[in-house]
Amino acid sequence: MNGNNIFVDTNILIYLLDKDEALVSLLDSNSVYISFITELELLSYRKYSLHEKDKLSELLNDCIIIDINPSIKKNAITHRVKNKLKLPDAIIAATAQYLSLPLLTADKDFKKINEIDVLLYEK
Repeated sequence: MNGNNIFVDTNILIYLLDKDEALVSLLDSNSVYISFITELELLSYRKYSLHEKDKLSELLNDCIIIDINPSIKKNAITHRVKNKLKLPDAIIAATAQYLSLPLLTADKDFKKINEIDVLLYEK
């Protein structure tokens, strides 16, 4: 996946923060895109130490954060109804679809979505 664009789910960034070396290698030299939902989930995930906040800030600065738009809203509603996803997951799926990027996730629920290319990461 060298030199590619990839869209990642919140769980992938949590694993990165926990120093998952396989993910570091996998994502190296890639442009990493995330949904604003992932940013919000990470910033509210838990109480971070000062060091962890710095690492999280660095990680988010290295990502391209995509805000919601009318196309993402429309597709999020479709995914939520059709695939019975939680709203944050529906927004993440719709954003990957909008960008036409593969979604790297550890969440198997995304595999039921035919409109996006899901790369399932197993720890």
